[in-house]
Amino acid sequence: QVQLVESGGGLVQPGGSLRLSCAASGSGFSIDTMGWYRQRPGKERELVAGITGGGRTNYADSVKGRFTISRDNVKNSVYLQMNSLKPDDTAVYYCTLTTSTWTLHWGQGTQVTVSS
Repeated sequence: QVQLVESGGGLVQPGGSLRLSCAASGSGFSIDTMGWYRQRPGKERELVAGITGGGRTNYADSVKGRFTISRDNVKNSVYLQMNSLKPDDTAVYYCTLTTSTWTLHWGQGTQVTVSS
């Protein structure tokens, strides 16, 4: 059983920063890739960023240069540093974990609101 617990969401003004954290717990699994998705109001869920165990990253075009994903393999944790936030970044952000057997797990989501 894999559990993902996210933290760090909240309300921030445009141009501000937030750091999301996600910790995985459980047993009997090996982690391959971790990442972040988001669902903006009225839109479908989309990939924001992903990171492999070796540290290879990928980003949505809309966040490149502003967001940075990182990972702590010892703590089974993934982070998303979000800078220069825009109102269009307002969304529920979900942590994801893909195991070595290609099973995808989701966190419960954390709300990020960018507004003045």
